[in-house]
Amino acid sequence: MENVVLIIHLLLALALIGVVLLQRSEGGGLGMGGGGGAMSGRAAATALSKVTWILAAAFIGTSIALTIIAAEKSAGASVLDRLTPSAAPVETEDAPALPGGGSLLPPAPAEGGSLTPSAD
Repeated sequence: MENVVLIIHLLLALALIGVVLLQRSEGGGLGMGGGGGAMSGRAAATALSKVTWILAAAFIGTSIALTIIAAEKSAGASVLDRLTPSAAPVETEDAPALPGGGSLLPPAPAEGGSLTPSAD
């Protein structure tokens, strides 16, 4: 059922895009005004605007239907309910050692030494 509604939703979206692009640009946004066809300019605008409203209402209807279907499929479970706190990883002795076998800290200065290198 969800796939059928989704396909109808996608077809409505494509039809809505097409109808909107067919409408006459009143502000000259795309730079192309429509030529006169079998219908006059005003009658075509009225018919296309009615078709646009119908397609938009159907698109909103399928959006709501898809939302209801998705809410029923979730069965009241939240995404946060699916998250379980995992145990912290336990460090083992099999972990790879650092090169040189030392720690990540710099070596401590010798007795009486300074942290700045000497100028020899």
